Amino acid sequence: MNAAVNRQVTEPVRVELGTHRLTYLPDGHVQLDPRAWFPGSPAAFWADHAGHLDEEGYLRASVGALLVEYEDRAMLLDTGFGPARIPADHTIPPLGRIEGGGLPDALAAAGRGWESVDTVAFTHLHDDHVGWAGHEGLRTARFAASAEEWRGAHRLPAGQRIALRDGQEVFPGVTALATPGHTRGHLSYLIGGGPDGPDAVVVGDVLHSALQLADLDWRAASDTDPAEAARSRRKIVAELSRPGVTGFAGHFSGAVFGRLDASGGRLRWHPIG
Repeated sequence: MNAAVNRQVTEPVRVELGTHRLTYLPDGHVQLDPRAWFPGSPAAFWADHAGHLDEEGYLRASVGALLVEYEDRAMLLDTGFGPARIPADHTIPPLGRIEGGGLPDALAAAGRGWESVDTVAFTHLHDDHVGWAGHEGLRTARFAASAEEWRGAHRLPAGQRIALRDGQEVFPGVTALATPGHTRGHLSYLIGGGPDGPDAVVVGDVLHSALQLADLDWRAASDTDPAEAARSRRKIVAELSRPGVTGFAGHFSGAVFGRLDASGGRLRWHPIG
């Protein structure tokens, strides 16, 4: 890891994996107060990793969506924050500034229109993951999340909702993986692969920063069940540790695609793409 994990990406990032093409579509970013967001982390750790923080002392987390293409079909995993900007003095204390708005341009740059997306699947339904869900161009798309997430989803389109179960395929080669803890119904996703494991793992908010790999017991301030979240982190690390697996971690600013190195008793994220 290096300071690139705090770099803001404004252009799509693409990775070709077997039968699927994955493209990160940046929408914006959110600033995280490192000690408040990871309340179990020691001050000395952040002093040693000050180069990963922005000029205001925040850890910068990317916000966006993952475009998954299979043959002529397309799906989105999450939809960013949407066309909004909230200054730090109007957010809750662990957060600084949060802003979105870039996803439409990123989708166009990736060669897709909204109407070509037939499925939208969510890791969970926090604001920074559902911001463009109401876009007119998605009016015919299917929307998928866990049943637990849908229970409180009054602001989202009420059309073709799918309640996903653990292990259910939502799109060709894309399977839901239950990873509760950040929210009760949080899902990660496995893409492609075969009996030996997936080609790619979509982490969701199981992890918010590559630096969180320093200690899997560090909870995020917004985890609803810290013990469950820690178990889900270990579950995701096990999936990412399979040979040849590519990880997608949407909040890893500047390093959303990577591979996990678990050698030597330490976990390290090596960016790719």
